[in-house]
Amino acid sequence: MNDSEILRQSVAVFQSRFHHRPHAGIILGSGLGGLADEIQDAVAVDYHDLPGFATSTVGGHRGQLIGGTLDGVPVVAMAGRFHRYEGYTDDEVTFPVRVMAALGAEIMIVSNAAGGVSPELAVGDIVVIRDHIDLVKRPQPLAAAIDEDGLRDRMTTSAQTNLYDTELMGIALAAARHANFHAQTGVYLATTGPTFETRAEYRMMRIFGAHVVGMSTAPEVCVARSLGIRVLALSMVSNVARPDAPEPADHDEVLAAGRAAAFKLRAIVASVLTHA
Repeated sequence: MNDSEILRQSVAVFQSRFHHRPHAGIILGSGLGGLADEIQDAVAVDYHDLPGFATSTVGGHRGQLIGGTLDGVPVVAMAGRFHRYEGYTDDEVTFPVRVMAALGAEIMIVSNAAGGVSPELAVGDIVVIRDHIDLVKRPQPLAAAIDEDGLRDRMTTSAQTNLYDTELMGIALAAARHANFHAQTGVYLATTGPTFETRAEYRMMRIFGAHVVGMSTAPEVCVARSLGIRVLALSMVSNVARPDAPEPADHDEVLAAGRAAAFKLRAIVASVLTHA
């Protein structure tokens, strides 16, 4: 069975349970899955029931594709994502993005928990990603991104260099000001993981111009843009790197920081869904 047929089957399974065309797709990262509980009239489909979906093995990722309404807007949300370090290819990591595009999503909100590289950041801050550096970028056959409606790779030069939607970034920053919490734009650096970085690596990342570092997001954003979806990506700062005064970090701390900062993500999502 080819990729296009698997995509059609996965879309058909989800549409058999959720009968609305979503305006927005949402990818929820570590510690940020609580937003899924706020989706109204929710229809949740386990990943293992959807052809082509991998299995999320990371703590805090429940492994469901959820359809419903949020702030009165039809949405489809990934409660848990896939990572390269789990052994998946970029095609497998980004397959759910292709499904959400085929379902009709016009915008995508991607969230992650990330380590702060810039010394001006604090735990719980939100970084609105304006660009990224992908240290594990691999050649991808994006021509395979085709669904039953004929969606094809439309990665123009403009899309390659303007992955993150400036209007959506503006809405996100305005929402943060209105809710009185710190948010700023920044550059996300993607690594394979799952280990935390060394002191020397953090210094290198600062030289590169990165503000936050994580293990996801870049491949999903690239495929979403190739399918014509407008993208907003948000990093919640789960720990801050201080190469000259290092402090240990672990996944439980990442989850706790995400739960504490969830209201910030919620405020931005609400504003984007209302205004975009």
